[in-house]
Amino acid sequence: MSITTLYYVQLKKENSHDDSIWCCGWSNIKPEKKIDEENKEHSQDSNPELEDPKSYIITGGLDDMVKIWQLIDGKLEVKHQLDGHSLGVISVAVSPDGKTLASSSQDASLILWDIETGEKLKTMDTGVTDVWTLDFSPDGKNVVSGSNAGKILIFSVETGKLEQTLDTRGKFTLSVAYSPDGKYIASGALDGIVKIFDVAQGKLVHTLEGHAKPIRSLCFSPDSQLLLTASDDGHMKLYDAVHANLAGTLSGHASWVLSVAFSPDGKRFVSGSSDRTVRVWDLDTMQCQHVFKEHVDQVWGVRFNAESNKIVSVSEDKSINIYDCPL
Repeated sequence: MSITTLYYVQLKKENSHDDSIWCCGWSNIKPEKKIDEENKEHSQDSNPELEDPKSYIITGGLDDMVKIWQLIDGKLEVKHQLDGHSLGVISVAVSPDGKTLASSSQDASLILWDIETGEKLKTMDTGVTDVWTLDFSPDGKNVVSGSNAGKILIFSVETGKLEQTLDTRGKFTLSVAYSPDGKYIASGALDGIVKIFDVAQGKLVHTLEGHAKPIRSLCFSPDSQLLLTASDDGHMKLYDAVHANLAGTLSGHASWVLSVAFSPDGKRFVSGSSDRTVRVWDLDTMQCQHVFKEHVDQVWGVRFNAESNKIVSVSEDKSINIYDCPL
């Protein structure tokens, strides 16, 4: 039996926003250990190891809304509708502990939210700068964003203030990614150029010119060794993040590649494209394992869940799809 027959669409939620859905995220919140005050030891009544983590899917759209969904008994149900942006939501990012959500909008605002309660925690002080795609630092203390001025903006989660600016000296910064080991920030620009910065030194270490068109998405592998880039030229590229050597070029989409994400186990990655497809790739062979063709318009966002066996995709067609992708 071929491996592709194991992949299937678990659910399709149509008209889940009033307009195009531009971004998505997946949050996994582990239950906290309760302390028994009597003897300061972990209470026997509540063993967090036995409790399932809570899983939430987050979507943001052109309708100015951020929605937090729960997958319950095979159905997607809205837990919170977050109303705080006045224009389309460009990007959402989930903190490493799964508890905090950052969202950015065309209205140049950047807001932090509590995922479980839906409460607005903080509106970041972005000044007059447009903020584009977002990512959290691996310690959860900072949110990074790209700007239309070609800058990478690093905000403090605690104070909400801009802490540091990295200048790419390039065009509009469409995409940013923080390496899981905390050493690097990568950015992708409108002109197809990728920059990699050393965070500790605050300086540019690599400039990658492998793409000819805008880079709308990029991400590091879970071990921080590889950088995956996606471009309007229809290709994806894998680079050795430390030495900036090209490890491979992946082709298969018939149009712009709009979103890419690694599985947390580092074995696969997923891509969404203007060609309306979602593709799952094997990292070892660099081959496409499966193509999902369920969307009827371009696919703006794709993400794996924490267990690496499910994928969510969102599209211009206003639908959210969840796919089962067994390990």
